[in-house]
Amino acid sequence: MSDATTAPTAPTALTATELLDATGGPTPTAVLRSPEAVTAAVEGPDAFAVQIADQIESFIIAVAEIAKGDDPDSAVPHLLLQVSQLLLAGGRLGAHEDVVPEERYEPDTGPEPDMDGLRDGLARLLAPVDVYSEVFDPYVPRAMPVACRISDDLADIVTDLRHGMAHYRAGRVSEALWWWQFSYLSNWGPTAGAALRAVQSLVAHVRLDTPLAELDGLDTDTEVEDGDLERQAGRVMAVEIAAPLGLRPDRA
Repeated sequence: MSDATTAPTAPTALTATELLDATGGPTPTAVLRSPEAVTAAVEGPDAFAVQIADQIESFIIAVAEIAKGDDPDSAVPHLLLQVSQLLLAGGRLGAHEDVVPEERYEPDTGPEPDMDGLRDGLARLLAPVDVYSEVFDPYVPRAMPVACRISDDLADIVTDLRHGMAHYRAGRVSEALWWWQFSYLSNWGPTAGAALRAVQSLVAHVRLDTPLAELDGLDTDTEVEDGDLERQAGRVMAVEIAAPLGLRPDRA
């Protein structure tokens, strides 16, 4: 009599619920969401606020690091990148529908942080090319250019952004978004746009090997006695920035 071989029994397939229960995973309702629920989770107002806050915080940290002056040769290219990325966040805020804060009056965020250290660090770093000219509103007929400083612009931008960040960190998300949106349209957006044009121009001069013209006394200060020093700065500017920015000074 021959022994009969018993065929092994195929394992029973576990359902999604049984599998998750056996592994201690979440319930299927937390995993198998509808496409509409997934879209809402990714693109909802909370996600938008987190993305904007992350971009803004990255800019604040990056500018503070650049202002330390540890890597002066790459300061201008890094500023070009950081300001460009910040303006992407600003564009999203500008294109977004008007943010309405939950409270009628803006809560107090405490004293504004001191930006003198940041401003002075950037001014020292950008000294030969800090001052530039800009027309802030291209739709004003016959508007005259005004003298600006990249260091002042960046310090003002960080001040606006940190004000909104104080709301965000205090849990007032709608207040933070409202502030960032309002100040983008009224202040830091135009300022960042002007600074970006200046920094991009510097990079273009370097990459295209086109020396900068003299400053010709351009400065944000109006004191007459400073004129000679400003003109001297303009004449030696190309020499001073030749090393960090790769420009060739004109031959005499």
